Amino acid sequence: MSRSSDTLEGPANGPVDEDAQAVLAERAGELALSRNLTVAAAESLTGGMISTALAAAGRSSEWFLGSLVAYASEVKHEVLDVPPGPVVSATAASAMARGVRRLLKADAAVAVTGAGGPGGQDGRDPGTVFIAFDGGDEHRVLRLNLDDEPKVVCATTAAAALRVLIEGLEVLTGQREDTDGD
Repeated sequence: MSRSSDTLEGPANGPVDEDAQAVLAERAGELALSRNLTVAAAESLTGGMISTALAAAGRSSEWFLGSLVAYASEVKHEVLDVPPGPVVSATAASAMARGVRRLLKADAAVAVTGAGGPGGQDGRDPGTVFIAFDGGDEHRVLRLNLDDEPKVVCATTAAAALRVLIEGLEVLTGQREDTDGD
């Protein structure tokens, strides 16, 4: 069953430092390896933080295909097929996840876009972040509203994206039940 959501509000629970990101990336790798799945990432405001964590995880060459850092809006539109309009949106995050998954022929992908600060973007306040997961019949988008300096917004977003990736991989590998009842 295909699951899609426009925007879910949610906190970024848990630690966000590099050690925490490494633990999350290891878990993503374990899940991917358990079912021989491949993973890709598309990043904007995190500028490669997610892919750095994934590439450093154990046996990453067996499951992590790569990433695209699409920092500029035109790259999102031209390479990842983000439709015309704001790039800090659920629609953009969704298109980024689907686009990088298609480009790299991955089984699953995670994508992030947002306004890291100190100023807003596309009419969104600083700290507005969208994270998307796409894999199999699973597709979801999460919205975060973070209130911190840009460096912390980026680190928090990277950790939250890794958690979203893990949740999506858990569903794909049958290690998590989808409890939303959709």
